[in-house]
Amino acid sequence: MSRSESANAHDDHGHGHGHSHGGESTSSRKLAAVSLINIVGFLVELGGGLLFGSVALISDAVHMLFDALAYVMAFAAAHVAERYGDGDRWSYGLHRLEPFAAFLNGLLLLPMVGFILWESYQRFLDPVAIGTGPTIAIATGGLLVNLGSVFVLHGDAMSLNEKGAFYHLLGDAGGSVAVIVSVIAIELTGVRAIDPLAAALIAAVVTWSAIAVLRGSGEIFFLKTPLESEVIRSHIAEIAGVDRVDDFHAWQICSQITVATVHVETGVETMADAEAVVGRVHDELAHHGVDHATVELSPHYADRDVYLDTHCH
Repeated sequence: MSRSESANAHDDHGHGHGHSHGGESTSSRKLAAVSLINIVGFLVELGGGLLFGSVALISDAVHMLFDALAYVMAFAAAHVAERYGDGDRWSYGLHRLEPFAAFLNGLLLLPMVGFILWESYQRFLDPVAIGTGPTIAIATGGLLVNLGSVFVLHGDAMSLNEKGAFYHLLGDAGGSVAVIVSVIAIELTGVRAIDPLAAALIAAVVTWSAIAVLRGSGEIFFLKTPLESEVIRSHIAEIAGVDRVDDFHAWQICSQITVATVHVETGVETMADAEAVVGRVHDELAHHGVDHATVELSPHYADRDVYLDTHCH
C-alpha cells in the first residue's frame, strides 16, 4: 500500500455521523414530569414548614425548589439539544448544553447549602415549637414525591442531566426522612435543637450532590477520557493488520456521545485490506462505547517522531 493510499484512511467505514440519540425525547419528557412534581412538592413543604415551625421542613422545601429549577434547566437543555443545532454549523449539535446545564445545577446547590446552614444556626439559637403530626404528614408526602420522581427517572442508561436529577432526588428523599426522624425525636425527647441539626444534615447531603454533579460535568468540559485508554490500545494492537497504535484520544461531547481518534500503523498492501483494517478498528471502538471515531491508517515510518509531530500528535 502506498503512502498516498494509506495516509488518510479516515472515519465512518459504514458508521453514520448523525447526532440524534433515540433516548433524548424520553429523557426530556422525564425531566419535565419530575420538574412539575417537585414544584408541587416544594409549595406543599414550604407552606407546611412556615405554618408548623420546622426549619428542617423549610430546608427540605428549599432543596426541592432548587431541584425543580435544576430539572427545568435540564429539561430545557435536553429539549434544545434534540431539536436544534443539527446543521453543519454545529459539528455535534447542541449536545454540549447537557454538561453545561448540569454544571449550573451543581452551582445552584451551593448557595442553598449556605441558606440552610444559616437558618439552622438561627433556629439553634432560638428554638420554636413544631407541629408534630402535620409536619410528619407533609414530610411523608415529600418523601413520596421524591420516590415517585426516582421511579420516573430510573433507567439502565441515564444521561448526565438525569443522573444529576437522580442524585438530587436521593438527597431530597434523605432530607424528608431526616425531617420525619427529627420530628419524632423531638416529640420523644423534647430537645428542639434536633430540628436545626437535621437541617444541617440535609445541607451535608446537598453538598455531596453538588460535588457529584460538578465533578461529572467538569470531567466532560475538561475532556477527561471516559475510557480505559491502555486497554483499548492493547485491543486495537491485537487486530489483524495493525502493527502499532501510535496515538489514541477519547473524550465526550455529552454523557451520551463519546468521540475518539486513533492513528495506527499497518503493513497491508492494498486499499481493500486497508479498508478492512479500518473497519475492524471501528468495530473495536464501538464495542468500547465510542459513538464517533476517526481512524488514521499509515504504513510504518522510520522517521515516526517527525511524522507524528507534523500531524500534531
